[in-house]
Amino acid sequence: MSDEPLGQRTAVYPGSFDPITRGHLEIVERALRLFDQVIVAVGRHPTKKGYFSVSERVDLISASIAHLPRARSANFDGLMVNFCVEQGASAIIRGLRPMGDFETEYQMGMANRDIAPTIETVFLIARPDHQFISSSLIREIAHHGGDFQRYVPEPVFEAMMSRLGSKAGS
Repeated sequence: MSDEPLGQRTAVYPGSFDPITRGHLEIVERALRLFDQVIVAVGRHPTKKGYFSVSERVDLISASIAHLPRARSANFDGLMVNFCVEQGASAIIRGLRPMGDFETEYQMGMANRDIAPTIETVFLIARPDHQFISSSLIREIAHHGGDFQRYVPEPVFEAMMSRLGSKAGS
């Protein structure tokens, strides 16, 4: 059972967010219509080194959601459902795109339900103009000097431009 006060609903939106995109932000904003608080949580992968470090991603998310007072960023290690329990969250938010997300997300949702039956998984379908956007696509466009600014929040664009130097277009 969640320790949330009556009427206070917290959801966790987990992911790698390497980097956070405008599509991710849309999901956060829509989740805030359903929940009182949304925690955008960066998971640590034991074997993957990200484009940005976990702490950089948490900071970029914080800067990107600063206009959303009921959203915050955090990082977690281990099982996401354990993090949800620690945070008093009653739900996990997952964004869906049409390119094969459902099967993987369904499997993960069922496993989470088996491990923590009191935590619901809520799927939000991305807007059509965000359905093709992914963090890896953003990194690829940026790496090849393409214009990626419209796909990411301003703090992410600035951080990527700083990392890339003058290689990427604006």
